[in-house]
Amino acid sequence: MPPATPPGRPGNTDGYSMILDAIDTGVYRPGDRLVESELAERFGVSRTPIREALQRLETQSLLVRDGRSLIVASLDHNQMAELYVVRGELEGLAARLAARNATEEEVRLLREMVEADNALKEHPAALSRANRRFHKQIHLASHNRFLVQQLDLVHRSMALMATTSLAVVGRGAIAQEEHDRIVSAIEARDGDAADAALRAHISVAFTTRLKQEAARREAEN
Repeated sequence: MPPATPPGRPGNTDGYSMILDAIDTGVYRPGDRLVESELAERFGVSRTPIREALQRLETQSLLVRDGRSLIVASLDHNQMAELYVVRGELEGLAARLAARNATEEEVRLLREMVEADNALKEHPAALSRANRRFHKQIHLASHNRFLVQQLDLVHRSMALMATTSLAVVGRGAIAQEEHDRIVSAIEARDGDAADAALRAHISVAFTTRLKQEAARREAEN
């Protein structure tokens, strides 16, 4: 039987965050149908919070209707491109503000994350989770609550992509080098360099994902 709560959320009874976390971690993927009764059983909660959560997720366009069913949404090419544009702008700003506002302890934590994550270069799923933690830490280090809120929305939508760009051979090592440059700029308190490094990181990730999509389309033809 599946665990009562998703990994990393022990004791959680918030239907919205549990379903969102399950989408984010790939338990539910684009195109999967979500059934209220099955979700309630999986997460060990009543159907009322699940029903409310599904309505909220549909309002946020993370779920879409397929007849009477709700399925996890997917992003088409244009939506993905639009998302990466916004992500690059907001992430770059977060890095710039982190270079200015992060405490010494926060900067030290970012460096420790990069060093620890180097062991995950050949493990895309684990590195993807670590990547989310790393970016979230930069968001928090910006010390701008409104920016953090907007980036949370962007990263929720990122969960609608069926694969991670880190699964491409060699991408893990390159991404880690990019993370190192971002942290080095933040350590130097160089906002311009931190902004540029993070924007470049997002740009490479987008290019990698476009190549993934092109390969997938070719394989289907």
